[in-house]
Amino acid sequence: MADLTQEEWTKQLKEDKNAIVLDVRTQNEVSEGIIPKAKHIDILQPQRFVDQIKELDKDKSYYVYCRVGGRSAQACEIMKQLGFNQTYNLIGGISEWTGERSKLS
Repeated sequence: MADLTQEEWTKQLKEDKNAIVLDVRTQNEVSEGIIPKAKHIDILQPQRFVDQIKELDKDKSYYVYCRVGGRSAQACEIMKQLGFNQTYNLIGGISEWTGERSKLS
């Protein structure tokens, strides 16, 4: 896992052809807005979270965020334990995000 600033995270995300963005917040938090094209998997539903993570492609790169960066760091650590090698935590989470937001579809 690597902790990245918003600038580093955004730059690397744009250049990464295998990138997937993961939002690990609760459904209520997600309803406030989400980074475009993010996949939502709630880390506060532990068994469901692990089950959904196990279905993901381990060869992809995962850019993970939550509200301020704590839960996403935890998600990256869980993913590492499950065999994911390329996880990137957004420092400051969406609370410091200045980029585009959309509604979850």
